[in-house]
Amino acid sequence: MKVFVTGASGFIGRAVVSDLVKHGHEVVGLARSGASFEKVKQIGGTVLEGNLEDLESLRKGAKTCDAIIHLAFVHDFSSPEAFQNATVVDRTAIAAMGEEIAGTGKALIIASGTLGFPQGQIATEDTEPVRDGPMSDRTKSADLVFQLSKEKNIRGIVIRFSPTVHGKDDWGFITMLGEAAKRDGFATYIDQGTSRWSAVHRYDAATLTRLALEKGKAGAVYNAAAEEAIPMKDIMTTVGAKLNLPVKSKTTEEAQPSLGLFAHIINFDNPTSAQKTRNELGWKPEHPGLLEDIRENYFTA
Repeated sequence: MKVFVTGASGFIGRAVVSDLVKHGHEVVGLARSGASFEKVKQIGGTVLEGNLEDLESLRKGAKTCDAIIHLAFVHDFSSPEAFQNATVVDRTAIAAMGEEIAGTGKALIIASGTLGFPQGQIATEDTEPVRDGPMSDRTKSADLVFQLSKEKNIRGIVIRFSPTVHGKDDWGFITMLGEAAKRDGFATYIDQGTSRWSAVHRYDAATLTRLALEKGKAGAVYNAAAEEAIPMKDIMTTVGAKLNLPVKSKTTEEAQPSLGLFAHIINFDNPTSAQKTRNELGWKPEHPGLLEDIRENYFTA
């Protein structure tokens, strides 16, 4: 299958492209710079120059390929307004690609997240996201894919990635929290640190994405959560130990000047099950868990 991948040069994207190529698929990766071009080419993909706001390139990729995996996102969590703007860019891109493949039955698989679920319960693939929370704007992208799937005869699929997709060279939440700890001189968790996060290794996430392409059903939701519920205190204690820094409890208000929006995000209680995903796709995560990965592969410089 010829697959158009946005975010192909990114941390998750490179793992997805490599896995697709390894299993016989042809990949066209969206990339916007020379450095990104080389990253995509080195792992067996071809390059389509463009970015999320270049709608003509998005339409071209969608039209000339058999399926779309949309992983790119403007990861700006500096403020609620910046995050909201990023979600608008995301939906505009999805709409352009979805309209281009209308009536074809092609797959449009998008990346979403698990942080928008109701708090204090284990979320499943059937759990409805909160519509009025700080992360709720991201759910509108999933809503759009489901609408396109129903109305435009495409195979729309949403993969909800855990808040930490981890692995060597990760620049996501764990790295950002580690950088904040270096700056502050201590690692921070909120209150008692009992909020729980799901987690998935990037290579297991890549395998899941390919399986969704090969086996996933129109309108399906799949949860990329290899580990269901890791307490934030355990995560930040492991980060602190790796950095040889103390770990402190702060209230959200106390942590906000340093962490910004992260002060709220790390207090989300986000346990997530992927049992239905495992059953439907035959997904079997096999790579190291988050805490082991932090100990072995993070903050080594």
